[in-house]
Amino acid sequence: MLTTNTTAFDPDCRDCPRLANFLDQTGQQHPDYHARPVAPFGDPDARLLIVGLAPGMHGANATGRPFTGDYAGILLYQTLFDFKFSNKPVSVSQDDGLELSNCRITNAVKCLPPQNKPQLDEIRQCNGFLKEELDSLPNPAVVIGLGKIAHDAVLRAFELRLSAHSFGHGNIHEPGNGITLVDSYHCSRYNTQTRRLTPAMFSEIFLTARQLLN
Repeated sequence: MLTTNTTAFDPDCRDCPRLANFLDQTGQQHPDYHARPVAPFGDPDARLLIVGLAPGMHGANATGRPFTGDYAGILLYQTLFDFKFSNKPVSVSQDDGLELSNCRITNAVKCLPPQNKPQLDEIRQCNGFLKEELDSLPNPAVVIGLGKIAHDAVLRAFELRLSAHSFGHGNIHEPGNGITLVDSYHCSRYNTQTRRLTPAMFSEIFLTARQLLN
């Protein structure tokens, strides 16, 4: 079961000194960037929650919306459109008119980490926000965890042993509260360009999610 230690998203959060300082530096270097914690995006009543890793330097950290303007968002938003979770296949800015239906996107860590590598204490510190998001989901609901860090963050929110729920592309878990967790490789540039994750593989994940939701 989910713990009760939930925390509503704070757009001014500075609880992780390393991340807060890095955002300050980024904001000075790129004054037009968002350079703050990135809020979840999508349908507030969604039954599908997609959990990524963290904002990208020139993607969500710049635009203020998850996977927007980021290479990883190319495959994600196209696939959401293909499965009728969005009204557009491309996401470029917060004012591009894109809307999600029955879907919401968030990250395990809400702030840009140096070299895109959050530390374990930062992942744990940010977990309260994810707990709140998971707790707000209707029952039943589906969560897609993009990569092992997202997978682990969901399990931590349920206070489950990570060793009891191995990450693997296409693996399915039942952490509790009527939620089904579906694992996927992250749609990062590295994974897609090396073909570790292909569009067909990613579509299979969303086909599974759609079937579970139905």
